[in-house]
This record gives sequence, structure tokens and C-alpha cells, in this order.
Amino acid sequence: MKRGFYTIMSAQFFSSLADNALFVAAVELLRAGGAPEWQRAALVPMFALFYVILAPFVGAFADAVPKGRVMFISNAIKVVGCLMMLFGSHPLMAYAVVGLGAAAYSPAKYGILTELLPASQLVKANGWIEGLTIASIILGVLLGGQLVGAAISTQLLAIDLPGIDTGIDTAAEAAIAVLILVYAIAAWFNLRIPHTGVEMRPLRQDPNRSLLANALALLPDFWSCSQRLWRDKLGQISLSTTTLFWGVSGNLRYIVLAWSAAALGYSTTQASALVGVVAIGTAVGAVAASMRMRLEHATRVIPLGIAMGLLVILMNFIGNVWVAIPFLILLGGLGGFLVVPMNALLQHRGHNLMGAGRSIAVQNFNEQACILGLGAFYSLSTKFGLSAFGAITAFGLVVAGVMWAIQRWHRSNCTHHRDEVEHLLSIARHDHH
Repeated sequence: MKRGFYTIMSAQFFSSLADNALFVAAVELLRAGGAPEWQRAALVPMFALFYVILAPFVGAFADAVPKGRVMFISNAIKVVGCLMMLFGSHPLMAYAVVGLGAAAYSPAKYGILTELLPASQLVKANGWIEGLTIASIILGVLLGGQLVGAAISTQLLAIDLPGIDTGIDTAAEAAIAVLILVYAIAAWFNLRIPHTGVEMRPLRQDPNRSLLANALALLPDFWSCSQRLWRDKLGQISLSTTTLFWGVSGNLRYIVLAWSAAALGYSTTQASALVGVVAIGTAVGAVAASMRMRLEHATRVIPLGIAMGLLVILMNFIGNVWVAIPFLILLGGLGGFLVVPMNALLQHRGHNLMGAGRSIAVQNFNEQACILGLGAFYSLSTKFGLSAFGAITAFGLVVAGVMWAIQRWHRSNCTHHRDEVEHLLSIARHDHH
């Protein structure tokens, strides 16, 4: 791997670490402020909001500007969201601004891999980036849980700056202040990401039109990229699989928090450790997939998605933490092994069809729309009285059902469009070697 790859990994690690710790701090901020349960559940779809709204624009922006600079700007936006949370904005509103920074970050983070590395290293690179992202999720939720816990928050709140009233009075606020420093470390690494030498694709600007009109002119381009990926016989399968996986994973963070409070009576600090356990399994699955799976065999992992959905329902029957831990590791492991080859296949098809930034923006739009839809469903279910156990059952059934439908779809493609599918797989096989 090239040296620049490790700089990208470091920047990604610290940014993701802060994102995940901030989620736990925001949950605690709402809980301590007496906000209803549905508002805490709504943090997940609020984070996804700008991913969905800005998807047509951020991909083109990531292809037009050096990606290290895009990542730096994105981290700066996340810091603004943290400051809003500290100084009186509603946590849901402020968390949406952090999501705005994350939305701009993602196409640059993944797109730079296809600029820096040959196709033969994409599955391995995805294994690295997913494994490291998952390590940052584990450590991030643990860090967030510890920062809002009594032991550390008491020491943080005891720090007194002479002559300055910071207005930081609660455990959650002290945690958010610490996380601003973590985002600053990520920004420092962003500034050290090398230029890849790939030619930028400038945004098409018409000087006779307003900024808004020029921005709206990107919509037809995004729509045609989206159609191209959905019509591609391998693109459509990998896109639908990763969309569903991230839709579930994005919401599973909060569901595990809610489930561990309901089934085990856990506090935010204790429950955050169990979210980390799911991520440990995902990391193991991701690394195993990056070592064992080849690009042209990616579609063989689809049945794991059906198994994952059925396992989610079994959570309802667990009331013991020592049973829960290996179960959650297995659940995460299936997900990690499923998503790495599918992500690599999707990047490969997207890069061939339209360029990395645009294809990842289409991927983000679909994945975050799924997180938004499932998160809104869960939040509204809670608002109207459905228990955590009821919501988990509904989730599991949806996942297993949709993955079964995707499997049927792929089999139909292999039957009715065999020549096209075999041609696309031969391209993947050639690029892999």
C-alpha cells in the first residue's frame, strides 16, 4: 500500500472516532435534558438528512476539488455542529449539521481510494477502511460512554479556566468539548493527504446563472448516474445489498442502546459497550472477507443478509449479557463479511460507469435514504407506543424479506441476462488481476 493510504486511514479513523463518540454524547444530552425517547431515536435519521438532500452535489464537488481539502472542510463543518450543541441549539438540529459534514466527507474518503490504488487492491483497501472504521466505531462508542460516565465527566467538569465561563455544566457538554479536539486531530491529518495526480472534473458553471441554478443543474447528471448504476446487472445487486446493510447498521446502534436498557436495565455508559461488541464482530467479518473474497465472487455472500435479518429477531429472547456478547459478535461478523465484497464490487462498477465521487454519492443517497426511512419508522413507532422488542422484530423481518427478494433478483439476472452478467464478471476478474 502507498504511504498516502495510511495518512487517509489516520484521518478517517479520528473523524469516525469523534462521530461515534458524539452519537453517545448526543443521546445522553437529550436523556439528561428530559427529551422523550422518540427524540433520542430521531438522532439517527437526522444525521442522515443532509446525506439524502445533498447527494446530487457532494459527489460532483468531491470530483472537482482535491479530496484531502474536501475532507478538511467537512471536519470543520462537524466542529460547527458540536459548537451549536454546546451553545444552545436543539441537539437534533446541531446533530443534523454534523451529518452535513459527514455527507461531504464520504465521497472523498472512498473516492480517493480508486484514485490512489489499482483495482486489484480495492477489496483489500476496503477491508482496511471498513476494519478501521469499525475499530473507530468500537472505540468511539466506548469513548463516548466513558466521557459521559461519572468517573471521567467529574474530572472534566472540575477543569476551570481562569476568568472564562465556558457554560459547560453537564457530563454530555464536557464530552462534546473533548470531541472538538479529536476532530481537530483528524483535520491535521487531512492537510497531509497527498495529491493523487488524478485530473479533477470541474463543476460545470454557467456565469449567466445564479449559484442556485448552477447547483440545480447537477440534478439531471446525478439522476442519470443513479439510473446507470441501477440498470447495471451487477451494480443494481451490490447497490441494493449495501443500501439495506447500512440502513440496518445505521439504526442498529440506537436499537442496541434501547434494547440493552429494556432487556438488561443498562445505563448509556454500559449500553455503549454493547454497541462496540457488534462492531468487533463486523471488524472480524470485514478482515476475513478482505483476505478470502475475490471481486468476481462478491454476489455469493447474499444469503448472509437473510441470516442477519433472522438473527436480529432472536435478540428479543436474550436477557443475559453473557449470551448477548457472542450473539452480537456473530451478528456483526455476518454483516462485515457481507458488506466488504459488495462495497468493492459497487465501487468497481461505479468507477467504470461514471467516476468514483459520483458513484459513491449515488451509493450514499440510497444508503442514507434507507437509514432515514428505517430510522423514521423506528422513531415514529416509539412515539406511538411500540416497544423496543416490537421494533426489533419488524426490523428483522424487513431485512430478511428484502435480502431474499435481492437473491431472487440476482438469480433472475443470471438466468435471463447470462451473457451480460458473465461479461461484467469477466471485467471484474480482469481488473482484479
